[in-house]
This record gives sequence, structure tokens and C-alpha cells, in this order.
Amino acid sequence: MAEISYRSHRFPPVVIQHAVWLYLRFTLSYRDVEDLLAERGLNVSYETVRSWLLKFGPDLALYPFRPRQLNLTMPEGSSRGLPPPAIDPTFP
Repeated sequence: MAEISYRSHRFPPVVIQHAVWLYLRFTLSYRDVEDLLAERGLNVSYETVRSWLLKFGPDLALYPFRPRQLNLTMPEGSSRGLPPPAIDPTFP
């Protein structure tokens, strides 16, 4: 299968992929996706989301989205990667 081309689009591929993922992963409307992107500071209309879904949705639905690699380092002295619990001095 050919690689997906995002040429001649205003937004970067990461934004387009995230919008398509939101729509395909959750039961959202185009306007819900528009609102979620607006909360992140992206001015995208629901018609743009709809056109992205029509153009990229079938191709992106075939590829499983890979979770990002998180750099989780454990603090020194912690065996589970969590900070030690805070002790409240008011309760003995």
C-alpha cells in the first residue's frame, strides 16, 4: 500500500491523524472532534474534520496506531517508580 500523502494540507500530519483517531476510536461527532481540537488551540471546522475522515479515514483505519514511547524513569530508592507516600503528621 502506498504511503499516505499529506501535501497541500494546512495542518501537520500529526494533527490530522489525531483528529481521525479521535473520531474512529471514540463515538464522537465531527463537531465533538472540532471542540476537542479547539481546546488544544487548533481552529479546525467540523467540515475540515469530515473531509479528513473521507480522505484519510479508510487508510488510517487499516494501520493500528502505535502508542508513543514514554520515558518512565524510576526515582532513586523507589521500587515501583512511584514517589514515597506523604505522611500527614496530624494523624498518628
